[in-house]
This record gives sequence, structure tokens and C-alpha cells, in this order.
Amino acid sequence: MADQRSALVIGAGIAGIATSLLLAQKGYMVDVYEKNISAGGRCGNIIRDGHRFDVGATMMLMPEVYREVFSEMGLDLDVELPVRPLDDIYTLQFDDGTSLSFTTDPKRMEKQLEKIESGSYSMAVKYVKTGFGLYKEAFDRLLGRNFTGFFEFFNLSNALLLIKLKTYVNHYRYTSRFFRSEHLRMAFTFQNIYVGQSPFSAPALFSMIPAAELSEGSMFPAGGMYAVAEKLMAKAVELGVSFHFARPVTRILVDKKRATGVLFSDGSEARTDIIVANADLPYVYRKLLPRKGKSRRIERMKFSCSALVLHWALDRQYSQLGHHTTFLADNFREGLDTIFRDKSMGDDPCFYIHAPVRSDPSAAPEGCDTLSVAVGVGHLDPGHQEDWNLITEKARSAVFRKLKTIGIEDIEEHIKFEIVATPATWEEALNITRGSVFGSLGHNILQMGWFRPHNRDRRYRNLYFTGGSTHPGNGIPMVLLSAKLVSERIVNEQKQQSGRE
Repeated sequence: MADQRSALVIGAGIAGIATSLLLAQKGYMVDVYEKNISAGGRCGNIIRDGHRFDVGATMMLMPEVYREVFSEMGLDLDVELPVRPLDDIYTLQFDDGTSLSFTTDPKRMEKQLEKIESGSYSMAVKYVKTGFGLYKEAFDRLLGRNFTGFFEFFNLSNALLLIKLKTYVNHYRYTSRFFRSEHLRMAFTFQNIYVGQSPFSAPALFSMIPAAELSEGSMFPAGGMYAVAEKLMAKAVELGVSFHFARPVTRILVDKKRATGVLFSDGSEARTDIIVANADLPYVYRKLLPRKGKSRRIERMKFSCSALVLHWALDRQYSQLGHHTTFLADNFREGLDTIFRDKSMGDDPCFYIHAPVRSDPSAAPEGCDTLSVAVGVGHLDPGHQEDWNLITEKARSAVFRKLKTIGIEDIEEHIKFEIVATPATWEEALNITRGSVFGSLGHNILQMGWFRPHNRDRRYRNLYFTGGSTHPGNGIPMVLLSAKLVSERIVNEQKQQSGRE
């Protein structure tokens, strides 16, 4: 096709793959260049000696967003991807030995909540109903649309919307209106860590996360979360997208107000009509583009926290662990302050354990187990130099100590091998600025919507962005939505440009 337009995508994360697919559907000739030897980014996996570890996300939250974007790509999620609903989204373990299974079964949930605090179930129902309403409103008017002009965001309607979305009160204080129990306040706010923030500073809008969990449930795909990347990539290839691995981009080539192509680490170049950067946005401005003023402004923004992950291959299984088990410490606030203020990790950290074999036996050899332990930690900060080897040792000891409280006494003796990911690992392997693995840029209200870095550069008008560090934000549902939004914007703007020519 002589007049077929070309697009080049930097990075084969979920958003990059999805964007390539959506553009190919619209007739673009698309090439995707990835620095690593495989796709997926933070939705990648590690396979060793029959053990399969999900690198990042460990369940499919907000399944309706998956269904919507998959449908846009001509895919029926429920047909294309074998998934299993998680009846218990996770089990929470508290320091006093009590536990709470976050479940979509209302009768089980009522029994558990009432045992912790009399009258709490009716309050939980109200909390979830209100939070799910915020979720729907936020998606319809804030997260699920492009903002291409100043007054599309700054108007009376949106000012009232921000009040309605409870952006004026922090999530923990808001949750305290519903529950007296500290355990329940923790249970309905710790999910803020999904987007790398503290419930003591994040707006109550994020009550939408536990509300969406309990309203829509969550799922786990056969083959692990990497199966999402595999399915999208297979569809993209079917549509003619070309993927190129181990091809790091070292510079975006520009001429006046256009991005003209990219330079690779081997000195070769590729030219294109459109560039979509799925690489971490702060990294792109800092390393790949000549304009340093924009990079300095982005560097002054708030960054999300990071995660220390211990991947363990075990030669046995422990029935005490479900698909997800989360340990919440009584010093909940102190631990979060250490993460966000001190950029470190507390002495008694909260953490969760992912045991995918519970839902997919193929994640480990028969009779063995595959565990990933994720501990919230501070991001890399020159003003807070940390010894990550020491912190890893401290985290490992804390996890062993907590596991003993649920009857797992000998796990150290059954670890066949361990793979560790620190903030430095995230930065080096995936070019994530400061190792801030939850979308790099934080999600406070002044870094959302119009305030978040836009999905098209202001100067280079054919340079676009997709992924967790641009609009609408982090998490697989959000980056799928990011791909949908940026693809729509590209197609619309290129049509307008063609009409002017």
C-alpha cells in the first residue's frame, strides 16, 4: 500500500503491544522495538527449572476493563484467554493471629466482618457501593477519556466532579468513617500500594480499588499473567506487526517539531511517521530526547514507591498459603512512613505472597511450589542511600518470622533457589526511573488527568506515549486503557492533519 503510514513503538510492555495491535487494525505498518529478549515488561515472567514466576502483576483486577479493551482489539477475553475467578482475592493475616479472606461471597464476608466488628458488614456494603460508584464515575469522566485541551479538564463540571470523587480527604481518614477496627481500616486501604501510594496521603477516590475487587472480583489466567502479553502479541503478529527484541533505542531523532525516527545502540537507525514510547516516560525525556527542561520538570514530580520481590522455588507446598496471602503489621502507618518518607523499609514490613500453583498447577513441578514475596520499599533516591543487600536480608528474616505465626516453621530448608528483584533491578532491567515500579510517577490528584504527563508531546506532535507513567496511570487495566486512548488520539489527529494537507 503506497500511502500506508508507519508507526514505531518503543517497548513491548502490555501497553506497547496493545497500541501496536490497535494501530495495525487501523492500517498502520507497525514495528515494535524492545531492549530485552522477551515481551511483557512488568507483565513478564521468569521460568527456571520448571518454576514460573510472574514478574509484576499477579491477578486480573477490574476484569470489565480487560473485556472492554480486548473487545476493541477484536478479542473476546472469555474465549481467548482461559481464566479462573479467584473466589478469595486474598487472605489477610494480622499480627494478633486473626485473618480475613477478602471474598466475593457475601455470606462469608458478612460472617468474617461481624466477628471482627459488630455492625461492620452493613458499613462495608455502603463503603463498597459508594466506592464502586466513584470507580464508574472516575472511569467515565476522568480516567477513560483523552484530555487534549485545557478547558476539557478545567471547567465547573470537573471541579464539581473532583469534589464528588472525594479528592479532598485522604483514603485512610475516609475509611475511618466506616470502621472502628484498625484491622478493617487496614484491610480496606492497603490496596493503595497497587499504585505505589500511601492511604494516608492518597485521596479517598482510591476506595474504588477494594470496591472494584469486591464488586467485580478478580481472575487469574492459565499460564500466569504473561499469558495476557502472549495473547495480545499473537494477535498483533497476525495483523502484521513486527517485533524486534534485544534492540535498545538510545535516542529519538527529531527535526524541528517532528520526531523522525530512532537511533539504536548498534548505531543503526529506523525512520517512521509516528513514534509511540512505551518506555518509562521520565526515562524517555531524560535519556532519549534533547529537551532537558521538560525532563527536569518531570523529575520534580512525586514518584511511586518500589517493591522488593523474593521469588522462591520450593520442593514442597504449604496448605496455609492461598493464591494470595497478605500480612499486615500493626505498625501499618509507621511502615508506610518509612517507605514514603525515608525511602527505605521498616523493621516489620507488610508484604504479600503469590502462590500461583493454587490456581494453576503448571506454575511448578508436581509436588513443588512457586512463591513470589512482594515487600513494599522506598524508591531509589540519591538523598537516601540504602544497602539493598542488607534490606533484602532484613526482609527475608521478617517474612520467615511472620510465616512461623501461621505454622510454616521450616520454609528456609525447602527453598531450592531464590531470585531477588530490588529497586535497582527494576531500574536496570526495565529503565524504570528510580525503580519506582508502580508506574514510576505517583498518583496523587495533582498527577492525574490533565496534570499527568500527556500522551502526546507538546512540541514533537507525532511523538506519543503509552503505559503507566502517562494518562491514565499504572496497573494492567490502566495501561490497556492507555493503549486504547493513545491509539484513538493518533488516528483522530492524523485524520485531522491529512484533512489540512
